[in-house]
Amino acid sequence: MASQHTYSTDSKQNVVPLRPAIKDYAWGIRGLDSRVARFALESGIIDEVDPDTPYAELWLGTHPSGPTTLRDGMTLEHYVGGQLPFLFKVLSAGKALSIQAHPCKELAKELHKSNPKNYVDDNHKPELAVALTPFEAMCGFRRLEEIAILIKKHPEFAACISNEAKLGVFLCSEHEADKKKALQVLFQSFMSCPKETSHSQLKKLLKRLQREQSCDHVHPHEEPPWERKCARAILRLAQQFPGDSGAMAPFLLNYLLIAPGESFYMAANEPHAYVAGEIIECMACSDNVVRAGLTPKFKDVDNLVNMLTYSMGGPTINAGSPAYGDDRIMRYTPPTGEFEVMLITCNPGEEITLPHLPVPSVFIVIEGSGNTDNDGGQRLVMRPGRSYLMPSDCPPLTLAVNSNKRGPLRIALAHENQHIDEPNLSSAAEVGPKQWSGEFALPPAPSPSNPGTPRGSGPGSVVSPSNIKNLAENFNGLKTQYEVPRL
Repeated sequence: MASQHTYSTDSKQNVVPLRPAIKDYAWGIRGLDSRVARFALESGIIDEVDPDTPYAELWLGTHPSGPTTLRDGMTLEHYVGGQLPFLFKVLSAGKALSIQAHPCKELAKELHKSNPKNYVDDNHKPELAVALTPFEAMCGFRRLEEIAILIKKHPEFAACISNEAKLGVFLCSEHEADKKKALQVLFQSFMSCPKETSHSQLKKLLKRLQREQSCDHVHPHEEPPWERKCARAILRLAQQFPGDSGAMAPFLLNYLLIAPGESFYMAANEPHAYVAGEIIECMACSDNVVRAGLTPKFKDVDNLVNMLTYSMGGPTINAGSPAYGDDRIMRYTPPTGEFEVMLITCNPGEEITLPHLPVPSVFIVIEGSGNTDNDGGQRLVMRPGRSYLMPSDCPPLTLAVNSNKRGPLRIALAHENQHIDEPNLSSAAEVGPKQWSGEFALPPAPSPSNPGTPRGSGPGSVVSPSNIKNLAENFNGLKTQYEVPRL
């Protein structure tokens, strides 16, 4: 049994047990299948797990919408003497979250001032996710060339986009600014499609995809993997959100499968939607979300369309970098100063000392069991779901796992970024389309006779909005130079 000194808060140098806040949302995983539910039960914030409740998020931080407390009820904010710059979460997603983006600092202030009910913070919300299970997510826009192929292949999707927007995609020049503008016009057209049209086209699309996915259709090995993945994702999203045109989002966004231990970073103004699986997530201390689909909550399509960067390609997928000279300590470092995450593994029969940090940090046990010790004599029992605060400059904590254990002890630790000059994660905007090969190989586009000549236009000519509008009036089954590759 732990001594009174172990859990004492008299000394600001002691490691302190925490009681996180729990959130249940419709998209959470129900009952004990949810890691969030199991962690909440272990930490003592719930007495039993309701098999019908969708346990979605566990919050560790000082955000007023879900403040973490100590065992005596004191808030973490009061104990550390102010807000932590980050919010650390565990997510259990049983179905898709909304199509969303988080505003930059300037826009966050504007939205909070004009609509404080729906935008409760005036801070930005860049975020980092590390997969605990295989995790599915839609992150960042596809390349324009990929979207052009999908428009041509799926007439129901094409019917939800104006002819002018489609021509803007097909006739766009190679200049990055022109591509972003064409993508914005296309996305705006899709999002503003009349509900009757999108609903009827979605029904047609689902009927066709269901037929094509049936047993009497092409053998799975003869169908390109990206087509099969895209189709199955749409069918699943449509089942979760009947009649919501957001189910066609995989035509617009990269659909990624993230392995356990891998991570990605979403900067401000980048579209994404988490689909299924469990992750740890760290973000700036904010709860601002601009939503546009796959949700019954408040949707703000106009602001979303106007705020996005329209960068094409996906974020960096990274399994972390060894830190502090020990490959059992993997750091996940974004290009923002508010937060950084480390995953620390201690194998049976081993000990590992946590790094000494000049800033407060919080950690949660993700897997396995063990115990701790430090110069202050703090002996803590490590079990999955237990979470702790390590004050700044506290005596280094040593983890140990008995050699008789069958698996390692893993903890996830978050703190203010200590490696801001050595980021190993980048957003889609920073990666850029040239470094992202997309979900399938595309044939190289033929070079125009003059450098910088827009595709489909004569030497030196420019495809202006007025020209596109004139072409759109005569648009009827435009053929493009792209062919669907056979993988």
